[in-house]
Amino acid sequence: MTFHKLLTGLIVIVCAFGSSVSSVSAQDAFETFKQLDGSTKMPKLQAFSPNLAPLTPTISGRNVRLEAKLNGTNEPMQHGLSWRVFSQIPGPDGKLPLLASAEGGTADFQLLPGEYFVNVSFGRAGATKRLSVPKEGEISNQVMVLDAGGLVLNASSGSDTQISSQKLLFDIYSNEVQADGERGLIIADVQPNTIIRLNAGTYHVVSEYGSINAVVRADIRVESGKLTEATIQHRAAQVGLKLVSEVGGEAIADTAWSILTSGGDVVAESVSAFPIMVLAEGSYTAIARNKDKIYQKDFEVVAGVNDNVEVPLTQ
Repeated sequence: MTFHKLLTGLIVIVCAFGSSVSSVSAQDAFETFKQLDGSTKMPKLQAFSPNLAPLTPTISGRNVRLEAKLNGTNEPMQHGLSWRVFSQIPGPDGKLPLLASAEGGTADFQLLPGEYFVNVSFGRAGATKRLSVPKEGEISNQVMVLDAGGLVLNASSGSDTQISSQKLLFDIYSNEVQADGERGLIIADVQPNTIIRLNAGTYHVVSEYGSINAVVRADIRVESGKLTEATIQHRAAQVGLKLVSEVGGEAIADTAWSILTSGGDVVAESVSAFPIMVLAEGSYTAIARNKDKIYQKDFEVVAGVNDNVEVPLTQ
């Protein structure tokens, strides 16, 4: 993968299974999308567990302010954060009890002196640190660096044919291959034009156009503090099939279809007068069965060129 610097960030072109990727810097980029818009700067405390002992005149809760940044240079984030404060002592179930939580941006917690674990998440990105609250003395603001960015995925077919969002899905995997040869699935069935917030790093993205054989894979890097917009290029097209008595005629009902590759493998089947399929670029044979008779026609799929294939009754 080759990286080219642009004024707004990075662009990546993957030649084999084409995708273009651009990154725009800083938190402002996230807030141009409705999903992250909001005016609340201070989060609302959602829950306190009874594990926090009641305050007494001799043991006072101390105010602890928690802030998070996308990277070391950003300002504290004001939206989209989930805070969790855990006890360091496991409960009867072996899990660390959740003591308090908050949503939004910078958070203020009243905590008794002691030791805690604090977790902050931003979508699929997150960070955890140990927090020590002293009995006395100044408590500085606790700043956590998420080292995170955002990813928005889309796809086109051929050189520039826009694909309907209803026919696109993306799966995001870790880039590391596990011992069993598989990659860890991070999030499945991602819709196009959706912001996915992730830790900075490289991810393996699988794009499915339709449900048959139009699948493209690409490795995409998410930069810390930036929104990466990636467009994956498919080599596929949408094909409509009709069994007709004459050229341009109506589709004949009660027709069963099988689509074979040039090697004779069946890639799709349907029982419909006018099935519409998305197929990867290549050579195919359409076989239509109607009233115990079989008709067939060879056809080509050209990337980005949607077409109808008519199979005539008279051949």
